Amino acid sequence: MEPSDRFIIVIFGGSGDLTKRKLMPALYNLFQKNQLPDKFAIIGIGRTAFTDDSFREVMAENIRTYSPPDITDNITMSTFFKNVYYQIVDSEVANDYLRLKQRIEFIDEQLQSGGNYVYYLSTSPHLFQVIADNLGQQQMNIESNDSGWKRLVVEKPFGYDLKTAVALNNGLQRVFKENQIYRIDHYLGKETVQNILAFRFANGIFEPLWNRNYIHHVEITAAEKIGVEDRGLYYDGTGAVRDMVQNHLLQILATITMEPPSQFNAPAVRNEKIKIFESIRPITPQEVSKYVVRGQYAESVVRGRTVSGYRCEKNIKPSSRIETFVAIKMFIDNWRWGGVPFYIRTGKRLPKRITEVVIHFKKTPHRLFQRARSAGVEENQLIIRVQPNEGILLQFGMKRPGAGFDIENVNMDFHYKDLSDTPIPDAYERLLLDCLHGDATLYARADAVEACWSFITPILHAWKKDRSIKLFTYPAGSWGPKQACDLFDDPVDNWHYPCGELMEEGEYGEL
Repeated sequence: MEPSDRFIIVIFGGSGDLTKRKLMPALYNLFQKNQLPDKFAIIGIGRTAFTDDSFREVMAENIRTYSPPDITDNITMSTFFKNVYYQIVDSEVANDYLRLKQRIEFIDEQLQSGGNYVYYLSTSPHLFQVIADNLGQQQMNIESNDSGWKRLVVEKPFGYDLKTAVALNNGLQRVFKENQIYRIDHYLGKETVQNILAFRFANGIFEPLWNRNYIHHVEITAAEKIGVEDRGLYYDGTGAVRDMVQNHLLQILATITMEPPSQFNAPAVRNEKIKIFESIRPITPQEVSKYVVRGQYAESVVRGRTVSGYRCEKNIKPSSRIETFVAIKMFIDNWRWGGVPFYIRTGKRLPKRITEVVIHFKKTPHRLFQRARSAGVEENQLIIRVQPNEGILLQFGMKRPGAGFDIENVNMDFHYKDLSDTPIPDAYERLLLDCLHGDATLYARADAVEACWSFITPILHAWKKDRSIKLFTYPAGSWGPKQACDLFDDPVDNWHYPCGELMEEGEYGEL
């Protein structure tokens, strides 16, 4: 970066978990890779009574924990932390922002950063608007050729439903312009999600097949092995749909299905994504039971260890009806995808931590090889693994060596780790660097957020109003409630179980 790219990043929630685990290690990794300018500053903001030195000590410990050990040498760490500061601020106290402004301006004068500031909101969502308003009152939002650029990064959840998302968009846009607001979704920063675009649009052999003429259906799975852990207070007011579907999975869906943009920049890419979100067929309250299956994990024995059910977790109400699993069958009503079903699912306490997309191609119109030993051959599948062990696998039929024409499935796979010796960067590294460069391609725009909530909100309202819509249980360590398989029209079809592992046998019931 040039000296004109010098910046100050102000992290509200500077003593919080996200800063410790993700933001500070990501910024350090960028520094270690020489991807930050010669001068910059990071200011942690919070109510905890840290000094600059004590804050540096805590952050250094976390960087050693969450960054590769071979890059945390003492000299590099010492140089990095000369740029790190801390300011005690109560985000809800207006007078504290004057002291913050004075501290930023003092550091800016030393750095000669030209007023280039990033405000990162890593706080409770109820503080987003409060912080933006107070920054505006101190005129810390104003940008010009003389005062530098100002950018506001907002973490999820961005709203609780359509109404609150619209209110938050309107409120933030009263203080910051839309091109100053960066709504972060760390899934879009994952290298494999970005490579979906390269895979589709940089290769002439795939795009002609990427439509309703050749694709039978598509699955998107985001499975988590862990339960709610220490996030009970947050999760019991959120659930799987708000936590994963509204943002992460719908963004992956748009990446898989969008039309080729006219050019690869933020406006063109985001314009194509909004077309997808607006083309998703609505699910009416009367259709929720037909197209949506929700579940909640129950106590089970996993690998010899008893795992608690959701309702027995810390800070969870004993009568909670919050879903820890959801599967949705949906359609995109446009020319390319008309009639193709998309199946998305996510859940906690599933067998593996894995996120992947499975493209199921249509079977051949006439099966030439129908001998018994070829009966198990399935349709061609393209599996895009987002995490872990990022890569792509293509499954197709080949003749088994020997006499006759016995066909079996074979795999052709590629792992991103084989592409180069460079480790795959953390999603936050890419997204923070893009923000510093002013590139919003991988950030969500206001209209996209609202369009996603327009699809999700009727489902949430139906669950709240209609108590007859069932919430199924599933044993912890399984692949979710068996009723999720009923979303498929053809009984021959079923979910793809990663690495060929089927769910363990267990008892299923209803709450």
